[in-house]
Amino acid sequence: MNGDSTREEVVFVDGCRLPFRRTGSDYAALTGYDLARSVIAGMLVRSGVRGEEIDGVVLGSVVQNAQTSNVARDAALGAGLPNQVPAYTVTMACISANRAVADAALQLGSGRAGLMIAGGVESLSDVPVGLGKEARKRLLDMRRAKSARDYLGLLRGLKPADLLPRPPAIAEYSTGETMGESADRLAAAFGVTREEQDAYALRSHRAAAQATRDGKLSAEMVLTAVPPKFRAIEVDNTFREDSSIEKLAKLPPVFVKPYGTVTAGNSSPLTDGAAVTLLASRARAQELGLRPRAAIRDWIFVAQDPGSELLLGPAFAVPRLLERTGLAWSDLDVIEIHEAFAGQVLAVLTALGSDSFAQERLGRSKRVAEVDLDRINPWGGSLSLGHPFGATGARLVTTAVNRLFAEDGRFALVTACAAGGLGHAMLLERLEA
Repeated sequence: MNGDSTREEVVFVDGCRLPFRRTGSDYAALTGYDLARSVIAGMLVRSGVRGEEIDGVVLGSVVQNAQTSNVARDAALGAGLPNQVPAYTVTMACISANRAVADAALQLGSGRAGLMIAGGVESLSDVPVGLGKEARKRLLDMRRAKSARDYLGLLRGLKPADLLPRPPAIAEYSTGETMGESADRLAAAFGVTREEQDAYALRSHRAAAQATRDGKLSAEMVLTAVPPKFRAIEVDNTFREDSSIEKLAKLPPVFVKPYGTVTAGNSSPLTDGAAVTLLASRARAQELGLRPRAAIRDWIFVAQDPGSELLLGPAFAVPRLLERTGLAWSDLDVIEIHEAFAGQVLAVLTALGSDSFAQERLGRSKRVAEVDLDRINPWGGSLSLGHPFGATGARLVTTAVNRLFAEDGRFALVTACAAGGLGHAMLLERLEA
């Protein structure tokens, strides 16, 4: 392979996550800090690593609580890591945890660290709610007010609408378009029908339900209990085991009405959760008696037009990563792709399997892949397992490594799209004991 060489081989030792829960359910009273602290503490317990052996923590997060804007540092301290362990938070939309893992790998590969925790967290039950610009300006000016007259003067001219709470915008700042609207356009551009999207969504839900019943996902879970009842939470509550094509077909379009094909049933649900990986240099893992399970061989981040190609990132990232590493699609045993929308996944797979897309957009003579779904997300994906924005990338990496062992594979691909027209792909290789 021809990927970028590093002085130290970077290895995946372990990965874990809290059970993902639909926003507004079991984790509704918690913050991102609570979730991140719990999953970091869980990683320390399950790995047996001492806090003083950790050289750093990197977490991804997207919609952050202003009180814990560097949630990685606050959660690391809350989990009992020593004061001397540095920690920082990154944001790159839906690939924030992928960026955190890559950042940690850069430090480990350069010899600047030996053992790190990397992952992400999101609590969409605890989004910051603000006011409009004018109301914010007036409230800040009130700090200089000295009398009741001053206060009343600052309020003069404000409309009732100016004082209404405003949740974070869900539209792309650069285009004004929501991700769901973009998914609708992308599906139409690649000829992905509503029926195909619903069928893929049903596959994801059934796969997640079956993997849960078979215990395939239990290896990546950190069991948790939420006060005040402290009922044990052991599995995700995001998948719909009773879903059917008939039920999905009855759901109305959400974003482009009445002609759109993206519905609540073929979109990933709003989710709370946290996930982390334990990464090390090969030398440090051996020194601590840790068993490396996979090597991070290479990764890439790409960016496209956020207008027409918002969710198409993997179609550009995957071929570039394969070219860098000297591999072909057929060499990949395990493929984990982020499922923001069923239409997005199917459009990406259509692009990867298209000769015309390869020739017109990639400068290649033929398609990147002969796509079959057997290697892609057989344990469920973001459509069914949920998508806590800042954490999904760490879940993808952990599931990919676990699948390599369960399926006796060698190479795994992790790939994802993200807001802003961003994309990511990472190559993992299984290591024998």
